[in-house]
Amino acid sequence: MSSTQASDERKIVTFSLGQQIFGIDMAALIEIREWDAPTPLPGVPSYIKGVTNLRGVVVPVVGLAERLGWAPSKIHARSCILVVNVDGKQAGFLVDEVADIVLIKDSEIRPAPDVEVGEPSVIAGLVKTTSRTIEAAHGSADGIMVLLLDLDALSLTRQLDLAA
Repeated sequence: MSSTQASDERKIVTFSLGQQIFGIDMAALIEIREWDAPTPLPGVPSYIKGVTNLRGVVVPVVGLAERLGWAPSKIHARSCILVVNVDGKQAGFLVDEVADIVLIKDSEIRPAPDVEVGEPSVIAGLVKTTSRTIEAAHGSADGIMVLLLDLDALSLTRQLDLAA
């Protein structure tokens, strides 16, 4: 394959939160950082862990598990922060572990199920991957279902403005 990928393909970064594997479009990723406790801020939602300095830019750090309504992630040696671009602003997402970078085809993405929830779905779609790293960690040889996050739907813009 040439250095330019086909227009119906994209790279996603996969990561774990608890037992679930998520993915985000690699185009939104700025960098992956080791966990370093952020500076806490008063008066922000509990899922905003604080802020960190990224080469002179103040970046809010979001506990992604908490933002999704799950129990907070437990910090361990493989915990890291995915620094991403959300609506033109930088944000860091605390994740349990980065798994892999995977090339997927847009035609392989399935829509997220339409379920009644209090807010719009943050899942852009689902895709089955055949990553060796993910399969080894989850004991499956026939692929793992990855939930693709819709970063814009996380509705962080106002909270990021408050945190930064």
